Amino acid sequence: MSAPRPLPPRVGVWLIGARGSVATTVVAGCAALTAGLRPPTGLVTETPAFADSGLPALSSLVFGGHDTLDCPLPKRAEQLAAGGVLPPGLPTAVAAELAAAEAEIRPGGPLPGDTRDERRLIADFADDIRAFVRRGDLTRAVVVNVASTEPAPNGPALPPSSLYAAAALEAGCPYVNFTPSTGLHHPALADPAAASGLPYAGRDGKTGQTLLRSVLGPMFTQRALDVRAWSGTNLLGGGDGAALADPAAAEAKNAGKERVLADTLGTVPEGQVHIDDVPALGDWKTAWDHIAFDGFLGTRMILQTIWQGCDSALAAPLVLDLARLLARAHERGLTGPRPELAFFFKDPIGDAPSSLAEQHAELLAFARRLSDEEDR
Repeated sequence: MSAPRPLPPRVGVWLIGARGSVATTVVAGCAALTAGLRPPTGLVTETPAFADSGLPALSSLVFGGHDTLDCPLPKRAEQLAAGGVLPPGLPTAVAAELAAAEAEIRPGGPLPGDTRDERRLIADFADDIRAFVRRGDLTRAVVVNVASTEPAPNGPALPPSSLYAAAALEAGCPYVNFTPSTGLHHPALADPAAASGLPYAGRDGKTGQTLLRSVLGPMFTQRALDVRAWSGTNLLGGGDGAALADPAAAEAKNAGKERVLADTLGTVPEGQVHIDDVPALGDWKTAWDHIAFDGFLGTRMILQTIWQGCDSALAAPLVLDLARLLARAHERGLTGPRPELAFFFKDPIGDAPSSLAEQHAELLAFARRLSDEEDR
């Protein structure tokens, strides 16, 4: 009688903001794909270019995380299905997977009245992550920040996103900052990040308006067209809408959008991006851009774009992509910032191009680098 085949190694995905819309969509979506209930639309790592990269299988991913909210994942998934974010009936079909992830969510912080200092908070968060790895007999875990945007820090104190990032380093986990929040960008974490020997990536997932800007900006430059002004408006609801109603948080969000234009156009055109909280929109977003440019002989022209989409459904596959890529990079012994993953971010870490086409080429080269063929 032949011996049973060993189970594939399991990889943890520890989500900061684990009960939010993006995290819930990640967990439910991964379960749906694993069960064959839905095709992997929007998942870059499921395209043929990554077939030989040695990425962990979707079925091997195990989820947990931190959150300060108390709405259980199954209930949050039902809310998202009612709002059209998740397909009808999906929360019921993947109820077991949602419950399993919910059982691995631990209280975040600092909450009002929390007397723990920064060192204690980091140690407690790191203990939570290490315990998750032990319970699940995981080969490794990747920490991904998908929490609501926080304002830029004012002073030396570490903001919550940086406390979680420091905990990821202390727990020996690769880290992804999918938000505009500070995370590993805090000066106090520069040396620990460099000394950790861990791969990390970020920041601020590129899901809509900036994705389009990273295509259109190079187009204008390549065609020698002079962009005079580029203005935009975002209308969004849900947790992001409420968080970005804070001008300081909105400023942090817009920094990445402006960087894309500055890098692809070589200058910053007139105009700003305005972010309006419209609670009635829920998890749906409308992004409008108005671009004024000059053509041959100074002929003045206008391009307008409208992007309407669901942020959670746009972000979730990218979170899965990044978790798989960073897990594999960690397995391959790669360290430090991974500029090859700039394709996924508004404000990428490291020296990376801003054109989406150039970023995609670097990502495909990274996929080849991750392959075991590189050792032969």
